[in-house]
Parts: sequence; C-alpha cells; structure tokens
Amino acid sequence: METLRLAIAQINPVVGDLEGNVDLIRDLIEKVEHCDLAVFGEMSLTGYPLEDLLLKPGFIADNKNALNDLASMSGDCALVVGFADSDGENVYNSIAICHRGKIVGSYRKQNLPNVEVFDEVRNFSSGSEPLNLFFIGGVKIGFVICEDLWVPDGPVRGLVDGGAQLIIAVNGSPFHQGKQQERESLVNEISQKSNLPIAYVNLVGGQDELVFDGGSFITDSAGEVILRSSRFYESTIIADLSIEKNKTTESHLPVTEVSSTRNHEGRIDPSVAPTLKIYEELYLALMTATRDYVLKSGFHQVCLGLSGGIDSALVAAIASDALGPSNVTAVMMPSRYSSDHSLTDAEQLIENLGIASINFPIKEIHSTFSEQWALNLNEEIIGVTDENLQARIRGVLLMAFANANGWLVLTTGNKSEAAVGYSTLYGDTAGAYAVIKDVYKTGVYGLARWRNESVGNEIIPHSIIDKPPSAELRPDQRDDQSLPSYDILDPLLKSYIEGDRTRAELVEDGFDPKIVDEIVQLVDTSEYKRRQNPPGVRVTQKGFGRDRRLPLVNKYKG
Repeated sequence: METLRLAIAQINPVVGDLEGNVDLIRDLIEKVEHCDLAVFGEMSLTGYPLEDLLLKPGFIADNKNALNDLASMSGDCALVVGFADSDGENVYNSIAICHRGKIVGSYRKQNLPNVEVFDEVRNFSSGSEPLNLFFIGGVKIGFVICEDLWVPDGPVRGLVDGGAQLIIAVNGSPFHQGKQQERESLVNEISQKSNLPIAYVNLVGGQDELVFDGGSFITDSAGEVILRSSRFYESTIIADLSIEKNKTTESHLPVTEVSSTRNHEGRIDPSVAPTLKIYEELYLALMTATRDYVLKSGFHQVCLGLSGGIDSALVAAIASDALGPSNVTAVMMPSRYSSDHSLTDAEQLIENLGIASINFPIKEIHSTFSEQWALNLNEEIIGVTDENLQARIRGVLLMAFANANGWLVLTTGNKSEAAVGYSTLYGDTAGAYAVIKDVYKTGVYGLARWRNESVGNEIIPHSIIDKPPSAELRPDQRDDQSLPSYDILDPLLKSYIEGDRTRAELVEDGFDPKIVDEIVQLVDTSEYKRRQNPPGVRVTQKGFGRDRRLPLVNKYKG
C-alpha cells in the first residue's frame, strides 16, 4: 500500500489573463509544497473555453511562455496544469506535468467534444501520442482530460490495462442541473470496473454563457466518493490517498519517473462536502455566473429595472448576493398602468435587500411620444405598439443610467418568455447580461421561495410571489390572457426545446393539440428575437444561444 498526498486545486481562472492565472496558481504552490502532487483544472493556465483565441499564434506562444514561467516555480510537489500546446501546425488541449523547475511530461486530449456547448473540433486537434504513465510519489498515475473519461474503451481503458494505480481526470465541465450526479455516476462505474481510485478535478466560476461548478471529487476503488470539494467556490483540498499496489509488477506502458515516495508527517484524511439541493445549486450557479461576468468584464456595479414582479425581484436578489447590495441599483419606472401594489412591493424588496434605488416615472415621456405620434401621423398609438413603446422607453433610460454611471444593465426576462417571444426587442431585452435567461417561469417561483427559506425570512415579499404575473403595459393585464398557465406551458416548452420533440410528437405525448400549435408557432417565429438578446448563463441541458442553434428563417412544421 502506497500513500499519495494529493492536492485538488479547484480554481477560477480568467480567459486570456495569462499573467493573472499564473499568479493564481503561484499563490497556491507554497501551500501544496508538502504534497506529492497538485492538480489544477482543464486549461487552468489560459481559462476555458478559449474559442477563437486559439486561432492567434501569438496567444499560443504567450501561453507556452507562461507555462515555462510556471514550471520554473515548481518544487518537490509535482504540478499538473492545463494549457494550449502546439506542434506548429495544430493546437492541442493539453496538460503539463511540472516538477523541480521543469516540464517533465505532457498529455494531449484525445477525444474532443462537439456536442451541446462544446465546439472543440473547431479549434483543437486530437492528441494521438502513445499513452504514458507517470510515477509520482511512488504511484503510477494515468492522466486524461475531460471527454476522454466519457468515451467507452478510450484512453482510460488503455491506462488501466497498462498498469495505472490511479486515474486523474482534469476537467472543464460546465454546470447544468443534474450534472454532478451524472459525473459521479460515471466515475463510480469506471472505478468499480477498473478496481482503481479516480480523481476528478474541475474548474469553478463563470465564463460568458457557461458556469463551472467545481464539485471535484475522488472515488475509491469500490466507486465510493471519499472526497468532494465544495460547489461554486474555489478551494484546495489536500488528502492522503491509500493506493493499492498493482497485482502485476510490470507496467505495459512507458513510465516517466517524476518523484519517489516521500515520508509525510501525520495523516490528512479526505473531506466530503455535502450535496446541494435543486434550487440551492441553481441559485448558486446564477449568482456565480452573474458575479464573474460583471467582475471579469471590468465592471463592479449594475442596475436593473425593478417592476415589482417576480422576475425582476429574483434578479435583484441574485445581483445583491453576487456583488453586494452597495453595487446594485434598482430603477423603478412606473407607467400609467403600473399598479400601486407593484410600486410598494418593489420598495419593500429594495428595503429588504438594502440596495440603492431610483424612481423615474415614465408617464410624461410616454405621453409625449403618444402626442407626437398623433400629431405627425394623425392617428392614435395603440395595442402592442403602445405596449412595446413603454418597454423601449424603459430600456433607453436603463442604458442612459448605465452610461452615466459606468454600470452594467442586467435584464430580467426568463426562459419561458424568451421562448414564446413574450418580450420587447430594445426594451426589456436591452442590457448586458440576462441573469435568468435559462430559467423557466416555474423555476423562477421555486428560486424565489428557496431564497426566502434559505434565511428563514421574507427577503422577496410574499406579495410578489403570490400575485398573478403581469407586464402591466395595459389596464388589468395578466400573462395568462396571452399564454397558458406556466404549469402547462413550461413542460411543453421543455419537451420542444430541450427534448427536440416535433409538433406531432408533442401531441402524441399528451399535450393539447391547440396549445401545441400555438406555442410551437410562437417559439419558431421568435428565433430572430432571441438572437438579439444579451448573453445569459446556461443552466439547463439546452439553453438558447450557445446551445440551441436553429435557422432564423425556418419553415419546417414537424
């Protein structure tokens, strides 16, 4: 039995910030020097995903120079760091093993994902070098990168058959609901089949429309989770792993000697962070993504339109938790159709959260537009045109406040609304980041209730949660006058959008044919709107934007 002291370094790199990422890793080197091995996540040196930054030869060269600088800082503890390797013609998603000031080995990702949010085939080439083991701290270790772990009979099988005593998977695995269970289930199965422990190391933090949730873990040879890092937070967990010697004394693969067994004082037992409940992990995902999008973009303060409705209330709470109340300004822009209770509800939320606010009624501005319309066109502005005008006035004001104060505008529309086009281009969709873009309306209610339950207090007023949803752009307006109830609408949308069901299949599934025809038509004809919406974090298995890509002009009626 060998003992390996392993550090799982779950960090939040910034894409393209090579100097900052080197500093982030360097700050941890001293803390892990008493370990045999410290493992960082996929593309941890460069940030991930890099997209077309990888097409710049200068960036590739700079990243390799940064790797050399980082390697020179390594000591007795071997470091595993993700970077972009190149042979002059091709670019590879790679890891480097650094020890005592040198790069002593590397591995190139063999299996490139080209599904869901992944587009690695566009920018990377597949590694094809023969597999290799690394002898670190007296243990023969095989390394793979993310997708390599998910491929049956892939490199993991080759490493196991070749004499590995431990498999380490370096990952940049973004969050969607249920993803952690998928990871642990897969690794559990591989551990049991191979009779080997497996360490799964992930990134954490937001990047554009993705959020990485961490949750790094280790399973023993029986598939039991013996270590789990926290979700959505940076952490470095150190643990002593007891590694059984192989039944065979000879390895069938080449072995690179890195370091021999070290004597460690005492024993550090692994810790297991608790699993998260559904709305807890979803809220943390939205909070993390919002914080990182704002801060990594170089901003610190945000504003949003606060109507007194459930969507804007939830976004305000998320923003306040992510950035701090002092960095959030709620702008109330009541119109002639805004109810008194909406204004008082918004004011109560502002007080509960402790955020700043601006009250800027739009009645007079709206009246001026209406008067000028009638004066110049000799007709009254009515219907949807008038409703959208109010939304666009609000959008103009929010962007003006942002320009005047150096703020980012957060939009407040949810996935149900975006799906059916229940929004106004250049109105409530005007902004920099769509916080709940990938959350269905029923999920919005669930998150609001969870936020209150999490502190045992009424942060989001019950009056906001309990009242019928309304855009309040005409007298006595309610969402259910234009749409089915969200309890009916959301399951239908999920089947059509995430399940890729056709119109005929939805009817076969038991959905009302009349409602199916209406909703499918709304979803299909709103594609042009969604293409112009701001980015927002993806938290389902298929989000609008990076994930679901359909033609803008599309006449298919399945």
